[in-house]
Amino acid sequence: MIRLDAISKQHGPQILFVEAAAALYRGEKVGLVGPNGAGKSTIFRMIMKEESPDEGQISVDRGVTIGYFSQDVGEMAGEPAVATTMAGAGAVSEVAAELKELEFALADPARADEMEQLVQRFGDVQARFDELGGYALEARAREILAGLGFSQQMMDGDVGALSGGWKMRVALARILLMRPDAMLLDEPSNHLDLESIIWLEGFLKDYDGAVLMTSHDREFMNRVVSKIIEIDGGALTTYSGNYDFYEKQRAIGEVQAEAQYARQQAMLAKEMRFIERFKAQAAKAAQVQSRVKKLDKIEKVEPPKRRKTLEFDFPSPPRSGEDVVKIENACKSYGTRVIYDGLNLMIRRKNRWAIMGVNGAGKSTLLKLLAGEIAPDAGGVTLGASVKLGYFAQHSMELLDPAKTVWQTLEDSFPLASVGTLRSLAGCFGFSGDDIEKSCRILSGGEKARLVLARIMYDRPNFLVLDEPTNHLDMATKEMLVRALGDFDGTMVFVSHDRQFLAKLSNRVLELTHEGVVPYNGGYVEYVARSGHEAPGLRT
Repeated sequence: MIRLDAISKQHGPQILFVEAAAALYRGEKVGLVGPNGAGKSTIFRMIMKEESPDEGQISVDRGVTIGYFSQDVGEMAGEPAVATTMAGAGAVSEVAAELKELEFALADPARADEMEQLVQRFGDVQARFDELGGYALEARAREILAGLGFSQQMMDGDVGALSGGWKMRVALARILLMRPDAMLLDEPSNHLDLESIIWLEGFLKDYDGAVLMTSHDREFMNRVVSKIIEIDGGALTTYSGNYDFYEKQRAIGEVQAEAQYARQQAMLAKEMRFIERFKAQAAKAAQVQSRVKKLDKIEKVEPPKRRKTLEFDFPSPPRSGEDVVKIENACKSYGTRVIYDGLNLMIRRKNRWAIMGVNGAGKSTLLKLLAGEIAPDAGGVTLGASVKLGYFAQHSMELLDPAKTVWQTLEDSFPLASVGTLRSLAGCFGFSGDDIEKSCRILSGGEKARLVLARIMYDRPNFLVLDEPTNHLDMATKEMLVRALGDFDGTMVFVSHDRQFLAKLSNRVLELTHEGVVPYNGGYVEYVARSGHEAPGLRT
């Protein structure tokens, strides 16, 4: 359906693809993977004809419709979210627009002499609108928006009043409503909460068209795709299976490549020793020449590329008291909206609480109360003895000074630290070489998140409060963070929509419902088993 044939592409000095080939067939669900900057978004843009390959060609079968969701949603304002969603539904939205124009024309006395033709055209367009499911379009749009977390009030409100994250959801809803033959989805789960991610998984699994998508959510990728296309070193390699299968196969391939390279190097060394030993002996001249010619003809195996891995090194924090935080009869409201009315919670040392709850249940509010960012209207929040707090908020990255470099940010935060210590800290969080001179203004979301985490962890907190810390991290960085936090010798309370993060790091779950709070003595895996759902309000 979509084929990439021997494509080559270069951006300035960076070579992205060299005679690379891949294909997307009807009904396939394919994950596109590769490190940041490898060219994933470039492939989407080339398929959409927004860019062209330098060599080779990209072909799309005649008549195939494509929907493309990117992180650049453009301007949205002036109409309800549901109307904006319906306007992007492809052919049916175009037919709807013509139908509306014809309705105005039929009511216009000045066009009475065209009435017969207008009536005929109206009948044809109305039949086409019905054939495309146009009369069910609004109901489908509302169903999709509800699945992505919209309330009826948000659906009918001006889309321009929504935040950037919610506008992203509207842009995604437009593609889902369109139901094209193929969807190109660039990080569709980025701005979704857990409930919406699970809903989207179900939608894509039931969708009978093809999907080519990128995602930093391992579980989401595993559940949706059955094929992986990897971008690595200018080539496209296809693996039949989900992300876990791809990772295992890649690891096997790397071991085999290492072994093949080692075998050839050993053979070459043996031959070179023979040549060096006997090159001056006339009696062995023929054998030496024969081996020299043999070595010249051998196709040399390239040394295997070793992937650059990031390891976070969190220093051990000082020990806190056994009672880390005590919340007693806490009340919190915003206007007439009551978030908490008499909340009681005790957090003990080495507890790792995952906070679960539907939108508006008060997850971020609870974290702000724990971090001292806001005070309860009544009741109290008391930190225990020797507790040192580290707080990662969703707005933390916005507080970085855009005029400062990574190095200046760390230096200003820790003026007494040595140059060597700060360089080591920067390196642990992925800022090596010239990266430390990058301005915060040009950092990606993932780089900003890493810089904020570096500042938090260097301060050696023993109580971490984390609000969606993985939102902007790529899969490799996220897995490094999970491993590092797994070794963290302190207490944690966190909100996350990443199921790997939830499953591997939690040993307690607090579910926030509109009826009250429900604690679970066990981690996320036990919570799913005991509650019967992966997220509040969703049944499995």
